[in-house]
Amino acid sequence: MIRSSAFANRSYAILGLARSGMATLDALHASGAKILAWDTREDLRKQASDKAIIADPLETDLSDYDAVIVSPGVPLNSHPIRDKAADDGVPIIGDIELFSQARRSLPPHRVVGITGTNGKSTTTALIHHIIQNAGLPSHMGGNIGLPILSQKPLAAGGVYVLELSSYQIDLTNSLDCDVAMLLNISPDHLDRYDSFDAYAAAKVRLFDMMSPDHVAIFGSDDEKTQLALQLTLAEGRVENVLDASGVTLEGQEDWPSLQGPHNLKNAIAAAAAAEALGLQEHQWRPALESFKGLPHRMERLAEAGGVLFVNDSKATNPASTGPALGAYPKIHWIVGGLPKSDNLNECEPYFGNVVQAYTIGDAGPMFGELLSPHMPVDPCEMMLTAVQHAAANAKPGEVILLSPACASFDQFKDFEARGDCFRCAVDSVIENNLIGTAAGGSIE
Repeated sequence: MIRSSAFANRSYAILGLARSGMATLDALHASGAKILAWDTREDLRKQASDKAIIADPLETDLSDYDAVIVSPGVPLNSHPIRDKAADDGVPIIGDIELFSQARRSLPPHRVVGITGTNGKSTTTALIHHIIQNAGLPSHMGGNIGLPILSQKPLAAGGVYVLELSSYQIDLTNSLDCDVAMLLNISPDHLDRYDSFDAYAAAKVRLFDMMSPDHVAIFGSDDEKTQLALQLTLAEGRVENVLDASGVTLEGQEDWPSLQGPHNLKNAIAAAAAAEALGLQEHQWRPALESFKGLPHRMERLAEAGGVLFVNDSKATNPASTGPALGAYPKIHWIVGGLPKSDNLNECEPYFGNVVQAYTIGDAGPMFGELLSPHMPVDPCEMMLTAVQHAAANAKPGEVILLSPACASFDQFKDFEARGDCFRCAVDSVIENNLIGTAAGGSIE
């Protein structure tokens, strides 16, 4: 884990003891900090009791504490900890801010920070993969993988690659990224922000923390990203600013886990970050081909009877699903869940690639009405039904794609559980030779 003298003999209150909270507890305890910790779950409180005073910070005088550390999942726009901390005069921060404060204790290193609405995880993992392929030590963390404070410090010359959600940036004040990247901005998480503008502003704060000689990369031509680019250029504080939205890159047909127009943008952004770190094309290009992708993100599950099954359960909004539909020419599209909007406007440019849609979840009836003027729609409601119907209809050369354009919480614990359900359904239809059965065919 990461230990730092910056935390020794200081006092912290931790609210939330899930993965990042427990990693924070361990790192602060190992660094000699005094800790108060709390979680609504009794088992987590017991787990922390040998390293911290167990007490609710909402019922504790926090005026002598150096900071309250909260999980990114704590909604600061509605949680009483915000007013409590303000009344007691103590800042609220997160584990990324602690990592930033610990950096001066670590061997010389660099940090790449990636934010945006869509594509963060894939781009973060891809940059990490490129760096490792080039022979440099690298850790991946933030909103992906292991909490960064739980990981062993890198040797000198290493690169920390951090996926950063807007929530994490909200809790960070001093993270000076050597390379900071904004992939795109589209409406999301508006239950946590007063407006779309406020959500966009949270993302853009990543650049406010940068040193002038570091590199800022902007990856999309959407309105908010381009506005952030223009403001950064106009301000003139950051010297190295790259608009990657106009960059082209050949060879995508050779990158099996990076299909679709969105993944081409991710690859372009990752290559730009690699070159900002001093890597050359002969180092980053082979890594695009060998990249295996991430579970639930355009994940190629299986191919049977000439039909490819792709799991894109992480596509929880239409802006993410739209480019996924652009990845293949003939798609049986499984779509639906808990909707984040009342339209599929970002998907519409790719409707011509859809052979048939299979709706599931709460959004099913609404999406059925939206899609039926453009394509055949099968109202399936349940995942297994949708996969069985799609498999029966699919022909060789076609793709069965789960890309829901919705949150998962109507039927599943999270998008991972939804993707796992899709995987099980795919295994079932392959095992039972159900592909192409609507046309009277079967798998030999």
